[in-house]
Amino acid sequence: MLIAVPNCQGRVSPVFDVAARLTLVHLEGEGELGPKEAVLYEKQLDQIVRCLVDIGVEVLVCAAISDRLEVGLVRAGIRVVSQICGPVEAVIAAYRMGTLDSPEFMMPGCYGRRWEAGRRGGKCRKDSNSSHSIHRATQE
Repeated sequence: MLIAVPNCQGRVSPVFDVAARLTLVHLEGEGELGPKEAVLYEKQLDQIVRCLVDIGVEVLVCAAISDRLEVGLVRAGIRVVSQICGPVEAVIAAYRMGTLDSPEFMMPGCYGRRWEAGRRGGKCRKDSNSSHSIHRATQE
């Protein structure tokens, strides 16, 4: 499984839509290949989706993301786990261990839940791509 995390100076980039770099890690069972770095030159939302699909990304772990980009990624078959912050290496390790729902990785204001923008203001929600908030990488 190929995991992508937008990287800004070793931490999860605050807004995926304008992120310039990705850290890519291929998780296989108990093993891990990578990390590798990729530069995101695309700035149009549909081009960002196409780039991640072409790379083979299966899961994007990010902080803030626009609704339109998230919907495009999900429609393309990429699982999006948003509202995550912290050092990239720690976030990847937490994803592998199934502990990304820990308060230390949650964006401020959404402890244990994910942020969802709505017509009547924002609200928190669980990861929209699964029935559980966060899955262990080995269970995927």
